[in-house]
Amino acid sequence: MKVPLSWLRRYLRTEADVAAIAGALTRIGLEVEGIDNPGEALRPFTIARVLAAGRHPAADRLQLLEVETGAGAPVRVVCGAPNARPGLVGVFAPPGTHVPGLGVTLRVATIRGVESWGMMCSARELGLGDDHEGIIELPPDAPVGLSYASWAGLDDPVIEVAVTPNRPDCLGIYGIARDLAAAGLGTLEPIAVPELAGAFPCPVAIRIEDTDGCPAFFARALKGVRNGPSPRWLQDLLVKAGLRPVSALVDVTNYLAIGFGRPLHVYDIAKLSGGLVARRARAGETLAALNGRTYTLDPTMCVIADDVAVHDIGGIMGGAGSGVSEATTDVLIEAAWFRPERIAATGRALGIASEARARFERGVDPGFVATGLDLAAAMMRALAGGEVSAPVFVGAPPAFDRAIPFDPRAVGRLAGLDVPEAGQRAILERLGFRFGAEGCVAVPSWRRDVEGPADLVEEIVRMVGLDQIEARPLPRAAGVARPVATPEQRLERRVRRSLAARGLDEAITWSFIAEAAAAPFGGSAHRLLNPLSAELAVMRPSLLPGLLAAAARNAARGSRAIRLFEIGKRYLEAGERPTVGLLLAGEAEPRHWQGGKARAFDGFDAKAEALAVLAEAGVPTERLAVAMPGPAWYHPGRSGGLVLGSAALAVFGELHPAVAAAFELALPVAAAEVFLDALPPPRARGGPFRPSPFQPLVRDFAFLVPREVEAQALVRAIAGVDRALIAAVEPFDRYEGPGVPEGQVSLAVSVTLQPRERTLTEAEIEAVAQRIVGAAAALGGVLRA
Repeated sequence: MKVPLSWLRRYLRTEADVAAIAGALTRIGLEVEGIDNPGEALRPFTIARVLAAGRHPAADRLQLLEVETGAGAPVRVVCGAPNARPGLVGVFAPPGTHVPGLGVTLRVATIRGVESWGMMCSARELGLGDDHEGIIELPPDAPVGLSYASWAGLDDPVIEVAVTPNRPDCLGIYGIARDLAAAGLGTLEPIAVPELAGAFPCPVAIRIEDTDGCPAFFARALKGVRNGPSPRWLQDLLVKAGLRPVSALVDVTNYLAIGFGRPLHVYDIAKLSGGLVARRARAGETLAALNGRTYTLDPTMCVIADDVAVHDIGGIMGGAGSGVSEATTDVLIEAAWFRPERIAATGRALGIASEARARFERGVDPGFVATGLDLAAAMMRALAGGEVSAPVFVGAPPAFDRAIPFDPRAVGRLAGLDVPEAGQRAILERLGFRFGAEGCVAVPSWRRDVEGPADLVEEIVRMVGLDQIEARPLPRAAGVARPVATPEQRLERRVRRSLAARGLDEAITWSFIAEAAAAPFGGSAHRLLNPLSAELAVMRPSLLPGLLAAAARNAARGSRAIRLFEIGKRYLEAGERPTVGLLLAGEAEPRHWQGGKARAFDGFDAKAEALAVLAEAGVPTERLAVAMPGPAWYHPGRSGGLVLGSAALAVFGELHPAVAAAFELALPVAAAEVFLDALPPPRARGGPFRPSPFQPLVRDFAFLVPREVEAQALVRAIAGVDRALIAAVEPFDRYEGPGVPEGQVSLAVSVTLQPRERTLTEAEIEAVAQRIVGAAAALGGVLRA
């Protein structure tokens, strides 16, 4: 938020300079992002008078000016402005001056054979506006030789303040002034609330149908106004705050919004048909808004409408159809209170960011609605004339009567500061809090963020100064500190190191995603009530949407081999589930003269990474089975799950092409998800591993089995023959075709026998081989000849 120093001093009597004010703001928790003083860039520009003007001898559109600068003899300036003439008082830039609107530094230049010793400037050349049709014209009595920035009041620093979402009161400059006064930087000027006697009844009927979205709708009318430009002082303040002056009536509403955090709207009564009602929009209704865009509305949105059409998206933006103009003579001022949650949802749905929305969605002061209306009506009458009607009050803002117990010892207990009770009370009273008879503090209506005793301590501490808190080390037990990581945290560390060692890069993505991003993964079970944006509106049901978005960004920047993982949580209807997400996109192996073209990642690559994670977690991977297919977001024929008994520990496979296309990812994509919460507890270690002193024996078997028999079923059957002796079973070939009966396949496996007590005899080896053949026979397999 931009805070011009001159505007701040309208509300705060202080002798502090801008540096002291910026330092105080930072100390009390209002971060200063920067300070900009337009007058610094304009300091070399001075006020000058044109003494004479004559035609350039070599150019019809140029003039030779004799200019009095107040610094010695007059100088000659070549000028092309059509309004340059003798007696004109304007703004002069001498050689060596940097002209911000042009981005150039002046020098003595020869223009069509005549030397020019400076420039008479337009508003655009000074960066003060878009006008460049002629040079600036100042009043004839403007003092020649004086700095233009000082004379025009442009030497006015603007402080950029980062207002946190919990401080809507500081979205008005008056709220910032209140905090500074409470911090001892000056005296807060009281708000002078005018007493307005209505000269006539309000001619526009007001009613509320959507009491949830708009609990209060107050209004006053003015008739006989003259809506011309606002005074120069008001225009200057708005420009410094980053707004464009429009007209006296509109500028008043912006002045109240920036100055007091109280958004308002003004209607041209002649453009209304009947009364105004705050209601829900009807499906398909549209509004041509003041920003030049047309919006389609829906019944979740609160609007202000007359008998014919919608004229305002409540609390966000008005419509062009009922806006005021120079021809306006009768107006209606709207001061309403809109529910913040509804404003936030409507603003996100329509994609509108406005000054009104920024304030209403954070919660404007419910106790300032009528005051803001009266201030606006009085100011409009002062600037545009006319008569003011009696007020109309429909509904009421929500009552705010929060009281919190006050304990002066809490500051020392929670913050370690010694602040006398009298000092604590003085600080809270300066901030607008009021003490009751029963030891409670009444919270002001503009501080909805203060909810409990700890918040009162925070208010006192930040006014004393967070820098006053003494740094004290925490007590430490003697000896070596015990490990504090939980088993789950230790597991995550091991998995993270393992995947990084395997060449994957860790990604950290948002837990909040767009609803469209969650849809391919079954949709989200949890929607945020007040999301930051429509792109962060639901909780992720899988880690893959974030990884896919990250992969798409990397692919768009030329990455051809993307290996990402993330350790985080999925948010399901049953609760939060810790998960490892893996994503492989693009080339698993680049093209090479030995192997030819590049090999793309496939489901087996994803399976290998999932098995590596499970092995690191202590899962007996040799006992895992593959269940096909995987979830719907995987390729139905190229995916599966890893199960142990009845527990699903992971899913893997190639991603469904439609899902990859939805994330604009053109590369081949394989992925896996390992469910950390489903993993069995690690097996107890039976002591250190002791390798066998006897040589292992490897035998190969080829079986003819029915086509429907899975290789993993054969592997498990063979491994179960003698778990103490059989160390490994690895399939190495699958064949069907000539030489194999129809309906059957040939599966070849390598079996490793590892004796531990003695060398096996031929008879023992043969006995084991026969048992292996028997295990295969139980599945319908026969030893291939």
